[in-house]
Amino acid sequence: MSMTKRIAAIAAGAAGAAAVGGVLDVSRRRRALVARRGAAKKTIFGSLNTPPRHLVTDDGVDLHVEIDEAESDLTLVFVHGYTLNLDCWHFQRAAYRGLVRSVYYDQRSHGRSGRSSSENATIDQVGRDLKQVIDAFVPEGPVVLVGHSMGGMTIVALAEQHPDLFKPLSQGGRIVGAALISTTAGGLDPARVLLPMIPAKVGAGLTDGAVKTLARGHKAVDGVRRVGANLASVVTDTFAFGDEVPEGYVAFVNDMIAMTPFQVVAQFFPGFRDMDKFEYVGILGAIPTTIICGTSDKLTAIGHSRKLQSRIPGSTLVECPNAGHMVIMERHGQVNAALDQLLARAEQA
Repeated sequence: MSMTKRIAAIAAGAAGAAAVGGVLDVSRRRRALVARRGAAKKTIFGSLNTPPRHLVTDDGVDLHVEIDEAESDLTLVFVHGYTLNLDCWHFQRAAYRGLVRSVYYDQRSHGRSGRSSSENATIDQVGRDLKQVIDAFVPEGPVVLVGHSMGGMTIVALAEQHPDLFKPLSQGGRIVGAALISTTAGGLDPARVLLPMIPAKVGAGLTDGAVKTLARGHKAVDGVRRVGANLASVVTDTFAFGDEVPEGYVAFVNDMIAMTPFQVVAQFFPGFRDMDKFEYVGILGAIPTTIICGTSDKLTAIGHSRKLQSRIPGSTLVECPNAGHMVIMERHGQVNAALDQLLARAEQA
């Protein structure tokens, strides 16, 4: 049995396994998997990296890519959000390492990837980047996409551009499952999205003009962000999380945000205001799709996820009570369990 099928069996539960006489085996694997995932809490954030791979996009941007190899039927591709980097998937990476082949990459202008031109700092372009990542690092076999925040928008953009990919393998598709986490396909309040990334005093009443003005003095803005690090941590805690979380979680997310230059923040900003791709999300109805969001998400509120679920036939909505935008950390156990179920559904499909 492949490692992916083992996870599928675990996700299906002991009751299902009993029908084929595998209860004890599945129970042992379940206990081992739970113990392993609990150990991730003791692992230092940002310490799960592997030697980098590189992909130069069609417009010349060098993307930083990391791969956790494993013998599995399919490949997971993780797509991170705005002002974060691939390290944000810490708990998911610890959970699936050695079980499912997994690809992680830093979006253009984020983390260790190269900087984009302003004209290509768009949701449509990151959708094209995702296609190139799949072509380069998953040239064959089924794929399950997992996107958080802007990463979910990236998946929707790819669906708009290449709907033929989102079909069962028997119909010539490549993508057999998708998870959209803390995301939307349009209707965002850009000022709310930007608040955690800017000095608090300029947070209210933001317009594109104000952001462009700040971008021209981006070095000074970055200096203010560094000086106001303590205040920034408070803002990050407020907007990234719903419940109380360990201080290390807040510091880790705040460090990722602080590493993103304000010029990059400003380049992507207009895309959130202009994005409206709800007419394309129905394409995901052809494959198992799971939507996950915290009910206390202050950036992409739960209403966005409920709207996605209503527009994607057959999709599953997982609401995480009182969790915030960084639900992948705050409720990593619930998120990983939902991903297990998604893998099981993709395997069955």
